[in-house]
Amino acid sequence: MKFQPLKNVTVVSVEQAVSAPFASCRLADAGARVIKVERESGDFARDYDDSVNGESTYFAWVNRGKESVRINLKSKEGKKLFLNLVKKADVLIQNLKPGSMKKLGFGSESLREKYPKLITCDISGYGEEGEYSEMKAYDNLVQAESGLIDVTGDDDMRAKVGISIADISTGMHAYSAILEALMHRDQTGEGVSIKLSMFDSMADWMMVPWFHQKYAGRTPKRKGVFHAEIAPYGPFKTSDGREVMVGIQNEREWKRFCDGVLSGLIHFEDPKFSSNSNRVKHVEELNELIQSRIDQLSHQQTVELLKKHQIAFANLNTLRQFSEHPQLRLTDVEMNGELIKMADRPAQFIGFSTEFGPIPALGEHDEKIRKEFGS
Repeated sequence: MKFQPLKNVTVVSVEQAVSAPFASCRLADAGARVIKVERESGDFARDYDDSVNGESTYFAWVNRGKESVRINLKSKEGKKLFLNLVKKADVLIQNLKPGSMKKLGFGSESLREKYPKLITCDISGYGEEGEYSEMKAYDNLVQAESGLIDVTGDDDMRAKVGISIADISTGMHAYSAILEALMHRDQTGEGVSIKLSMFDSMADWMMVPWFHQKYAGRTPKRKGVFHAEIAPYGPFKTSDGREVMVGIQNEREWKRFCDGVLSGLIHFEDPKFSSNSNRVKHVEELNELIQSRIDQLSHQQTVELLKKHQIAFANLNTLRQFSEHPQLRLTDVEMNGELIKMADRPAQFIGFSTEFGPIPALGEHDEKIRKEFGS
């Protein structure tokens, strides 16, 4: 039996790039019918690259299970068709520039007045008010404005996060907010207007470093792949060149690590290292001592010791090693009549089957949508 809790939900999404497509993709995974409205030239994310059998990696990732229809929202015919879609929709998502949908005559406030059961989700860069409201917002730009880049990297150079984390955060918040709104409508019979910005989404995820700055007057130091606030917590190179990431979270683990892995090189009650705060203060000396011990061990010996003494660790894998990881669950998805591989749904619903719908070609469902909803 398929797990499709949203099988009776229809979503219309005027979307581009990543944040809104991420949210609507997850709704499609849960069984919703998602109609992706694209301009004649298509979602510009279709042209980001051509790595997946000639198609864009970003588009392939967040557009499975959708129907693609091209609509000119400025034309009389396009406006009529779009309103016919909205009339039968449960959810309307859009992430165009703030004010764009309103100028076209499709502002969420007016649509909610006409269709009180409709749930609208407007995604923007910085919200619809304030001096930033008109600014364009892309993932790296929001990483910069939110301070994320300031706490990422090392002493010598700041760095962006290696994936579209601001977009993903916003898409996740949109998905969960829409689910909450659907539950609210089930209880009250009324829809909800949701406003969500990429900046607010990242602000929520930046609270730990922000607390340090707000209440302690300091910014966590950039430590590259090492943790800024916990020690030891970072990678160490074994004698055969592999790197193992070790993470000590409490004093019980610290004692086991000292006695079992470091073989007494450091006494767990040494005043310089007897608490996490002290270890952080002397982290450079600490890491040098640990590395001197790991230098004597092969990767296999290191892993065996860490497992034996129940120390949390991970291999510092390359992307190629990740692609061959024994825990990586992959599934097939249809695109352009062929099957491609991608990661399966993180959440497994025991006793149910799940599958991803095809990734649509531009305008693949034009005729179907116009026939069903009128032109």
